[in-house]
Amino acid sequence: MKRMVIAAATVLTAVGVQAQSYPSRPVTMIVPFPPGGVADTTGRPTAVAMEKYLKQPVSITNRPGAGGAVGNAAVANAKPDGYTVLMGLSSLSVIPEADKLFNRKPAYTLDQLDPIALISADPLILVVHPSLPVKTAKDVVALANKHKGELSFSSSGVYGALHMPMEMFMHAAKIRMRHVPTTGGGPAITQLLGGHVTMTAGGPAAISSHVKAGKLRTIVSWGAERHRNYKEVPTFKESGYNIEYYIWAGVFVPHGTPEAVTKVLRDAIRQGVADAEFKKTMDKLNSPIKYLDAPEFAKYWDADAKRLAEVVKIVGKVAK
Repeated sequence: MKRMVIAAATVLTAVGVQAQSYPSRPVTMIVPFPPGGVADTTGRPTAVAMEKYLKQPVSITNRPGAGGAVGNAAVANAKPDGYTVLMGLSSLSVIPEADKLFNRKPAYTLDQLDPIALISADPLILVVHPSLPVKTAKDVVALANKHKGELSFSSSGVYGALHMPMEMFMHAAKIRMRHVPTTGGGPAITQLLGGHVTMTAGGPAAISSHVKAGKLRTIVSWGAERHRNYKEVPTFKESGYNIEYYIWAGVFVPHGTPEAVTKVLRDAIRQGVADAEFKKTMDKLNSPIKYLDAPEFAKYWDADAKRLAEVVKIVGKVAK
């Protein structure tokens, strides 16, 4: 018994020393999508803001694949020491539910990750290629009914953050369009810019420069209210479709990360998002900050995960 007590005390002491010295080396932020999408455009300025307060580099590593499952799983299974963090999206909650639907072994489970801070939560915006003769959601529905199966949309992957809202739209409007999954939000937009698909659900930050350049046309928003930076874009609810969807981005760590370490990360992010330079960068990206610290984010995530689980059940099995 005495040996067990000594061993336990040694472990606790080691954890305490680790927490006190954290971070003593660079931190890696895993972005589970390629460059150009919401996770990447939010992750990079967040990493820069964190560096200022952690006094260590925070490097971005893009780990795309399976609609975000590859990168999410990499962090879920990483050593819980605070040196590997995740910039996760709302699709984080959907992937395990989709795995259940297909009776697959999940790549990860939600209890393998601990929330640290919510950074942003934006309604997606339906954007189309300028050549498509539509200006409203009703126009899209009419065209889809006229040319059944011919309209197409790109996404960040099956059951991903850009796929689910399109399924919600098609379900509400009773239409079908061809799904073209990619490895992330950036490639999904590239597909649309190249005219390979007719539309996509884009994050306000990811589509901003392309909309300003006239390369994409905004149609409708998934928000409960109009986006403050896209006041001219009506919501689906205004357009007669009772659907709402937000793509949020937040920081996570592997479950079991010492509380003293997570406190350092929480403090760094709290100070970072309040930094004038970070606010300026996010404003340029047309992505309003919606910061929530760990306890509030945990409640937000839990409620959103339950809502999305219901959406997965409604949508059912979806082919690629």
